[in-house]
Amino acid sequence: MSFDIKICGLKTDEAVAAALDGGASHVGFIFFPKSPRNIDPALAGRLRRAAEGRAQAVAVTVDADDAALDTIVTAMRPDMLQLHGKESVQRVKEVKARFGLPVMKAFSLCERSDLDQIKPFIGVADRFLFDAKPPRGSELPGGNGVSFDWQVLCELDASVDYMLSGGLNAGNVREALAARLPGGIDVSSGVESDPGVKDVRLIGEFFRAVRAAGSTGAA
Repeated sequence: MSFDIKICGLKTDEAVAAALDGGASHVGFIFFPKSPRNIDPALAGRLRRAAEGRAQAVAVTVDADDAALDTIVTAMRPDMLQLHGKESVQRVKEVKARFGLPVMKAFSLCERSDLDQIKPFIGVADRFLFDAKPPRGSELPGGNGVSFDWQVLCELDASVDYMLSGGLNAGNVREALAARLPGGIDVSSGVESDPGVKDVRLIGEFFRAVRAAGSTGAA
């Protein structure tokens, strides 16, 4: 079983090390003040150095303006930008042109019709991330620990490259991968002991669960 694994919302050396030692292909750093995973760009820049030559460092933003992105990119030097807000096709094009970095565009899904929103972005975004729609009243577009019906993705054209996110953890990742093997998976709250607090033990359990899913042919 070969696909990418992204551990997102990292804030400490220990969590970054656990992600990399577990085999993460991507490590994510979140720049959104309302999130318990929000990180200072300078700290993210220091932490991402451990990933050089081992994994891609992803800067996650939510409807960030050029000034905010300039600060993040300068301080962190990410390998990829993840846009997790309501960015338009034109905005994705502008960001790619300004920074010369690949862009992963996130979308919240619930039912099959929600897949229609990605169509204008095909060929523009370099990759997609599919998350669950946030619970009513949540101010966070992701990292809410809720999942969606993964069977929705059976309607997706097989040529669309995406990462699966939304409520993944060691207990359900086998089922998620059995529903449909994505190009990658993304976990954040599912490896935390408290909101924004990554747990090295849970990170290890997640990687073991992923390996077990592959060895049993679940995905």
